[in-house]
Amino acid sequence: MKLRKATSLTALLSFILLMVTSIMLYIVPHGRVAYWSNWSLWGLDKTQWGDVHINMGLLFLVSIGLHIYYNWKAILAYLKDKTRRLKIWTPEFNAAFSLTTIILVGTLAAVPPFDWPLVFNAHLKDAASAKYGEPPYGHAELSRLDQFARRTGLELPAAVAALKAAGIQLDSDRDTLQAIAARSNRSPQEIYQIMQATAPSTEAKAMPVDPPPGTGQKKLADLCRAYDLPVAAVTQALQTGGWQVDPELTLKEIGAKNGVSPMEVYETIRQAATQGKENKS
Repeated sequence: MKLRKATSLTALLSFILLMVTSIMLYIVPHGRVAYWSNWSLWGLDKTQWGDVHINMGLLFLVSIGLHIYYNWKAILAYLKDKTRRLKIWTPEFNAAFSLTTIILVGTLAAVPPFDWPLVFNAHLKDAASAKYGEPPYGHAELSRLDQFARRTGLELPAAVAALKAAGIQLDSDRDTLQAIAARSNRSPQEIYQIMQATAPSTEAKAMPVDPPPGTGQKKLADLCRAYDLPVAAVTQALQTGGWQVDPELTLKEIGAKNGVSPMEVYETIRQAATQGKENKS
């Protein structure tokens, strides 16, 4: 076996797998969504795709390093002029360096067309969030059942009874949702949906102090409908406060228009909604 050939072929194969895993990680949902819904593709979940990507990346780095070592003379030849003198800033190197620099600077500056792949990536993530559903809070699947019930406003005894009635095995209410879901071959989201059936009905949902993940990507009109708030009244209240607002814009877009964060937009709406309910009472 010739080590030089094996090195080149290893670099090629690891590059192919690195390219495949890069595509998978580009389209995978946000971690909170993937873990909540047990997302997987070709039998691998988000963590496994990430693990393969890391190790293939390391294998590629090692093999490409050896490839450079074995082909060092050829690489030096690329950096020599017609008189065979070493010259780093050759036209070819200048072109490669310029292209790399332009893409790096353009990406950091978030200007077209360099931000197009990033915008499309955000679109894919948001679409996945809408398709698979968001958890009530980040990494909710890691919470113990008793903690989860408390944070989501569920009655623990009723939730436990509902899970047992659905044939789900419970060792303790201190088990995490992830562990309960794994034993029953379900997703944490499905466990929550069974528990949610026990939630007391209310006339209107109060806006939580901590917004659920993905709230910044919601349109103002959709947010108002989710919490039974009058869209026109909320829009007018924000405009009266000097905000540039359109109900069809997301909270993130409204924040960008007004130089504030999506969290500040949400908190302003929540305070307006709370004051409106107090005035009514």
